[in-house]
Formats: sequence, structure tokens, C-alpha cells
Amino acid sequence: MEENKEYLTKEKFKELSEELDKLKKVKRREIAENLESAKSLGDLSENAEYHEARDLQAATEDRISKLEAILKSAVIVSDHHTDAVGIGSVVTIDREKGKGTNTYTLVGSEETDVKQGKISIHSPIGECLMGKRKGEMFVCDAPAGKITGKIVEIK
Repeated sequence: MEENKEYLTKEKFKELSEELDKLKKVKRREIAENLESAKSLGDLSENAEYHEARDLQAATEDRISKLEAILKSAVIVSDHHTDAVGIGSVVTIDREKGKGTNTYTLVGSEETDVKQGKISIHSPIGECLMGKRKGEMFVCDAPAGKITGKIVEIK
């Protein structure tokens, strides 16, 4: 797995592409208009509106650069269809010591959403699960301590 690649679902790729398009076509124009309006108010050194518009412009340009880099290096992943854990896998694990089962979907870092059970392949548990098969035990060093368990199911 290449480190400079960003793994995205088709849906996330489309969402990021639409965000980039909106930032370039709409947001840039709005910021330019706000800058012109703020400049007309006079002294730029003490013009809060001007400085706010410049800060927003910088943040927007940073986001555009980030999105362009992500989309340029994007690898579209589809549903996972092997018996080993990989990107796109839905994995159910049974944690040792009676801590119950958890189900996670392994995704690229841009799609991580722990509340929805989407964990990054670059997270400690994501890295630990990659390549494992149903029935295998695992031990993962996470920030909250060791996580041990067994892979119950891979979809």
C-alpha cells in the first residue's frame, strides 16, 4: 500500500470533487467581492473586514490545495470481496475480556468517522487488522492501551 495514495469510495470522491468545484467557482468569487468591498472602506491596516476576508481567502486556498492533492492521489475502492481484511472491508471483532463485539469499516483517512464505525487504515487498529483473516487473533497497541481480540466476520 503506497503511503501517498488516498483511498476513497466513489461517493467520497464525488463529494470532494463537488466541494472543490464550489470553492473554485463560487467561494473564490465571493471572497474577491468581499475583499473589494472591504478595500473601499479605507485604511487597510485597521480594517477588520479586510483582514477577515484575507484570512478566509487563505483558508479557502489551503482547502483547495488539500482537495486537489487528495483527488490527484485518489484510489477509488469498491466493496471488499476477499477473505482477508483490506480497504473497504467491514470487520466484526470480538474483544477479549468480555468487552463485546465491534464492527468497523476500514476506509481512507478522509472518510474516517468513528461514530459511524468507519476507521482509517492508518489508525492503530486499522493497521493491526489489515491482512488478517476470519478467526485470527490480534493484539493492537492503541492510545488507550492494548486491544486484543479475534476477527469474527469479514464482509
